[in-house]
Amino acid sequence: MSGRQLAESLSWPPSKVSKLENGRQTPTEDDLRAWTRTTGAEGELGALLASLRTLEIQHSEWQRQLRTGLRAHQQAIADLDARTKLFRAFESTFIPGLLQTTEYARFRFAQSITVLKVKNDIDEAVAARVQRQEILYRPEKRFHFVLTEAALRYRLCPPGVMLGQLDRLISLSALPNVRFGVIGFETPYAVAPAHGFWLLDRDRVMVETFSAELNLAQPQEVELYESIFERLAADADYGRSARAIIHRVIDGLAPEAAENDS
Repeated sequence: MSGRQLAESLSWPPSKVSKLENGRQTPTEDDLRAWTRTTGAEGELGALLASLRTLEIQHSEWQRQLRTGLRAHQQAIADLDARTKLFRAFESTFIPGLLQTTEYARFRFAQSITVLKVKNDIDEAVAARVQRQEILYRPEKRFHFVLTEAALRYRLCPPGVMLGQLDRLISLSALPNVRFGVIGFETPYAVAPAHGFWLLDRDRVMVETFSAELNLAQPQEVELYESIFERLAADADYGRSARAIIHRVIDGLAPEAAENDS
């Protein structure tokens, strides 16, 4: 059966068949049911539906996730936090949500609202993120954060807000279940810091892009990201050395913050 004949039998425009065949359009469940019924491939329907649902989980657009506001997404992540025992995070451009101050989080959410044009429930979202951070004080949870020095310096908020955020990082780095590393500007990288990501236990990777959140669960994907994290973590400074980098950033930022406050 040709593509045109298939389109006619399904009452679809021929262009839809072409887009589906070439991966330029994602089918719906109804599309798959109609396709397999018409082509006599109903035995493959179950596997196709499972693949489609996996794809939907792996690639979740922000516009869809945040259609009811930012708070709902924070609550969904809190449910995932509760099930996770080992958290490993690498960030190259901003402070991870679990480590953010209230003021820093407000600026991060404000950017999301502006860029994605979603519902403004920023107060509720900030409160939900702060509530999530209580998990840092649960001894059965383990955390390993690796940040670049650039993430400590990017001007994503006013200098005074950033000073408070840097001070909080120093405090949190002393928690017994938190390992906190910073890769300084002068450190050679074993792997280019292409983008941030989270490893949740040993079976899931989360990556944020401008348009979507990716959830990767294929064993080879998780294994690759574990290897990359280990390389980046090996490049980082910890303890006093990490805090020395933070203090260096604070010393450079403090005069500007004082000038803005005067």
